[in-house]
Amino acid sequence: MNLREILSRLVSGQITLEDAEKTIKTDYIERIGEIACLDINREIRSGIPEAIMALKKEPKILTNIAEKIVEKKGIVLITRLKKKHVKAIKKLEEKGLKVEINKTGKLAIVKNPGFQIKKTGGKIAIITAGSSDLPVSEEVKTTAELMGCDVITAQDVGIAGIHRLIEPLKQIIKEEVECIVVIAGMEGALPSVIAGLIDIPVIGVPTSTGYGLGEKGIGALTTMLQSCSPGLVIVNIDNGFGAGATAALIANRIAMAKNKK
Repeated sequence: MNLREILSRLVSGQITLEDAEKTIKTDYIERIGEIACLDINREIRSGIPEAIMALKKEPKILTNIAEKIVEKKGIVLITRLKKKHVKAIKKLEEKGLKVEINKTGKLAIVKNPGFQIKKTGGKIAIITAGSSDLPVSEEVKTTAELMGCDVITAQDVGIAGIHRLIEPLKQIIKEEVECIVVIAGMEGALPSVIAGLIDIPVIGVPTSTGYGLGEKGIGALTTMLQSCSPGLVIVNIDNGFGAGATAALIANRIAMAKNKK
């Protein structure tokens, strides 16, 4: 439950002032033994839910953290999965939890079976330069959807065949998208091109695809940071979660303003 939902229940008389205060104050931080302090109510403060990066965690620690978050919040996103984590996470189904594995994005969503994500009305678009960018695209998409956004995608439309951009950009304008996440490796020019063509905020994500001197995303990151197209901001290499969360924040704020009107 986010802060707006708590206040709505208070105003409608579903909960008392004391209950609302207690809900807001309690369990801001949940400790799991000596291994983790979970920011359970991060979503209330920042609009971004707590997520888990699995990368260097032991499977048992990962599942313990996931269980605790689901117990408190009903759902959790896990990023950067390795093979050793998948088997452990799938065992959570034996405890009655629902587990969704996204192999392409190396992601998992663990939730209570009846949990429903509340739609905000926010809408973002994801554009990728090539199929090598799909894992990061999936991380962006899943993060934004977890935050209640609708997502439209256009894959494999890099500048090597720039004519491929025309139809996706038409759709983005037609759909009244509030933010675009553009993902590219190699020289990373695609976000600059799009930011110069459209009046929508663009978040560029450099990916670790490339040769030689600019390998592992360095070339793409440098190009994006040196962009002469205004309206473009950049996250770190392969940071789909950060891009998805930021895009969703932008879209959700705009959707909230539209709803007030």
